[in-house]
Amino acid sequence: MSVQTLASKRPRNNAKIAAVSGFVGSALEYYDFFIFGSAAALIFGKLFFAPGPSSMLLSFATVGVAYIARPLGAVICGHLGDKFGRKKVLLLTLLLMGTSTFLIGCLPTYSQIGMAAPILIVALRLLQGLSAGGESPGSSSLTLEHAPERKRAFYTSWTMSGIMFGIVLSTLVFIPVASMPEDQLLAWGWRIPFLASAVVTVIAFVLRRLLEEPPVFAEVKEHDEVVKIPLVTLFRHHWVTVIRVTAMSLFTIINTIINVFALSYATSVVGVEKGVMLTVIAVANLAAVGMGPLAGILSDRIGRKPVFVSGLVLQIGMIYVFFAALSAANVPLIFLTGILLIGVAYTGSNSIYPAYFPEQFPVKVRYSGMAISLMFGLLLAGFAPVISELLIGGNKANWVPVATFAAVACFISAIAALTGPETFKTPTAMLGVKKSDARFRAPSSVTPDSAGADATAVKVQA
Repeated sequence: MSVQTLASKRPRNNAKIAAVSGFVGSALEYYDFFIFGSAAALIFGKLFFAPGPSSMLLSFATVGVAYIARPLGAVICGHLGDKFGRKKVLLLTLLLMGTSTFLIGCLPTYSQIGMAAPILIVALRLLQGLSAGGESPGSSSLTLEHAPERKRAFYTSWTMSGIMFGIVLSTLVFIPVASMPEDQLLAWGWRIPFLASAVVTVIAFVLRRLLEEPPVFAEVKEHDEVVKIPLVTLFRHHWVTVIRVTAMSLFTIINTIINVFALSYATSVVGVEKGVMLTVIAVANLAAVGMGPLAGILSDRIGRKPVFVSGLVLQIGMIYVFFAALSAANVPLIFLTGILLIGVAYTGSNSIYPAYFPEQFPVKVRYSGMAISLMFGLLLAGFAPVISELLIGGNKANWVPVATFAAVACFISAIAALTGPETFKTPTAMLGVKKSDARFRAPSSVTPDSAGADATAVKVQA
């Protein structure tokens, strides 16, 4: 059965279903993931660790713990996704994230059970990391494989818009929570966003059950071409691409520096009110939700590299301006620079990578390649708040090293992108196929708008 025949058995709007599901599923799952970051910046240092000067540093470290687990989650989810299908793994990651988040809201604190409290919260944060390791790579791969060829970046951009909307939701939830009286906040108020994840999980699970596997994966399974051990194939034949995409992922430290470190820095060191900073983060990420699909459309027209690299260049400049406004406690300027940094500059790169990164791998190892490369790159993002806290040393005037740290990461990402291929005009059937191999040809059954064709349709022996 050809890719075309397989595609005809699915609804015409399957690409739209995948995009909407990617948006909602990612938003709801990353709501769970990022409420932890807000709580770590504002609350957990007081509740789950022994009182002392290192409590905030330890609280930030729990954010990074999830990023240690992400590569392992990427390996597991990538293996399962490339072997058994994207949909099953996405349902698994959702349930794992929802359950672990709900249980965090049920945890007793350090004053109640002592050292068991930080051990339990680290264990549950590890589970969150395992889930997150497979979430966005799986959603991006599935949406990419359903999308029309010349609209791949537009459709996949909705996954990142969903993640940014999840950050908006998590931040908005914490605005009324953070404004509660201190005793009520620490006693029970902080638990509300975590317990609410039960409702979030049910909604996302129902939606994701509507998903279908892409025709390209059905083609691979039908011809018994599923790779037995995707990880081995990935590192044997695509290790250069793994290194390049990992380096391209380093710019994501902007996310945790702004959403976690800057939140703590502004409220604890500079003296900006918690509600103000949470609103800044919410508004900036809401701008990113709208800008993401626009950047995707632009990338589909002029290319991945121009949009991705331009976003990185803007981030290098804007990170200094943002921290200058932050250290001066200039609230109007904080709002303006925050929107420009996150809503425009960061989104220019962030909304492109769900198409650009998986486009560099063939279908047989696409989930694994995207997941492992991205999660190795995100390790630095996970510990960016801890590194930033050490760099600044509690001195609000010492923000330049933090901005430089972020700028260097963006510069490395830009160099890595410039050394890679431009993929926006590459037919879906040829993605990840080495141009030097003249044997590879797209099958005649693949049409320009076929969402399912990929490298395996041309019998790539990877």
